[in-house]
Amino acid sequence: MNSATHALIAISLGAIPGALSRYYLTLFFARCFGTAFPYGTLFINITGAFLMGFFTTLTSKVVIFPAVQLLVAVGFLGSYTTFSTYALDSSNLLRTRDYKAALLYWFGSPVLGFFSIELGILLAKVL
Repeated sequence: MNSATHALIAISLGAIPGALSRYYLTLFFARCFGTAFPYGTLFINITGAFLMGFFTTLTSKVVIFPAVQLLVAVGFLGSYTTFSTYALDSSNLLRTRDYKAALLYWFGSPVLGFFSIELGILLAKVL
């Protein structure tokens, strides 16, 4: 197997438990607190961002197999919450001091995401 195949396997092996964790935590929070507010999603976004920051910082100080980094950061955390990736990308843009790009990305993602959701809903209703 080549390194690209190893990467795909690592990402896939992380994605399954990440997605299942997200699903079951969402159900748990809905059962405990109701569905009037998305408590599960809020918890997942905050913990995912924390774990992404912790893991990427920790692994920048120690040598680990690239497949392990892909399994955790891209596979598990990427499917657990894309918010963690959004937070990491925002942080990386700020570290490069490209403040214009950071602000565009930081505000553009949720605003454009919201409008995209609404556009998708509108188009689906028309069809």
